[in-house]
Amino acid sequence: MSGKDANYIHQRVREDYGKIAVSREGRDSCCGPSEKPQAEAANSGAWETSRGSGSGMARERSGKLGYSAEELNAIPEGANLGLGCGNPQAIAALQEGETVLDLGSGGGFDCFLAARQVGETGQVIGVDMTPEMVAKARENAGKAGVGNVSFRLGEIEHLPVPDGSVDAIISNCVINLSPDKPSVYAEAFRVLKPGGRLAISDVVVTAPLPEEMRNDMALYTGCVAGASTLEEVETLLENAGFEQRSLTPKGDSREFIREWVPDKPIDQYVVSASIQAVKPLA
Repeated sequence: MSGKDANYIHQRVREDYGKIAVSREGRDSCCGPSEKPQAEAANSGAWETSRGSGSGMARERSGKLGYSAEELNAIPEGANLGLGCGNPQAIAALQEGETVLDLGSGGGFDCFLAARQVGETGQVIGVDMTPEMVAKARENAGKAGVGNVSFRLGEIEHLPVPDGSVDAIISNCVINLSPDKPSVYAEAFRVLKPGGRLAISDVVVTAPLPEEMRNDMALYTGCVAGASTLEEVETLLENAGFEQRSLTPKGDSREFIREWVPDKPIDQYVVSASIQAVKPLA
């Protein structure tokens, strides 16, 4: 983002998602700006994203992303904040006994679902850079009595996880928020075991974003302005060392992306995509 350094972007993302964590309702859309600072609104015209019925809206959105009613009923109350853009569980093929890492774990939604799949002999680690989110996720885990999930405060560019300790990495609409994506994928490669895999849902750019959108901080924290193209993601994965790379854009995601910012045609520029890759055995 022009004129914005990594520290500034991290701070703005941390502040925005910290507000969501302490809100009883969270966002009413999967990503998208929840509010626009007054100074920025004055510079770019009228902007207002309505807030809906919190958990009910989050449940409806998650259903559109491919989560089943059974999955949504199984997670602790308050874990689903409606922040995703896909369903990494659907492509992760998690197995009993595996160790799973969730990048940007939020309230713990995908972590709790992963915990059911890996069972008592498995382990799920959620990493989030927002203290309020980590506190919320830990609270959710405690209330639900989920013992095979832990949540750690940290940045996805500098993961608090040992080398070669993870079987699978999942992430849901988070990597686009990073100002240093090469480090994210390098860290993912580092912590995966040989043969370990990525299963990520994220937003990707399909047409050049107008400069106004690219430099809009509210659109950055709303999972739009920081997105990479499919070609850029492919290059990032290759440079990090990943093989068996597969990137699948989801054209039907434009329907719910359109709802993130009703007064801007963001669906003409970005879609959700499933991103998969494997760390070589040697």
